[in-house]
Amino acid sequence: MHTIDMSSVLLQMRVMAARAQGTETASTHPAPPSEGGFTATLSRALEEVNRTQLRAQEMSAAFEAGAGNADIAEVMLAMQKASLSFQAVTQVRNKLLAAYQEVMNMQI
Repeated sequence: MHTIDMSSVLLQMRVMAARAQGTETASTHPAPPSEGGFTATLSRALEEVNRTQLRAQEMSAAFEAGAGNADIAEVMLAMQKASLSFQAVTQVRNKLLAAYQEVMNMQI
């Protein structure tokens, strides 16, 4: 299972913003880009969110069915993780959409 290094993604976003504003400094230089770049990172993040939601659904169904190994605390924790990850993806989507609209509204 892949984990997303959010600090790396945030650093890449800050570097891109600094380059766009022309205020790039030595401290904003990122580490070498990971495999696949931004698109691959975003795809992996979406896959991870999907897995988190599926796991929460499975745990919830197991608890509702009365499976002996399903603990209510673990089910609630999994559901909260799924909810938070979905909210984070929604916010990223909103920011990307706003950035796209801003670029499209720029005059050449």
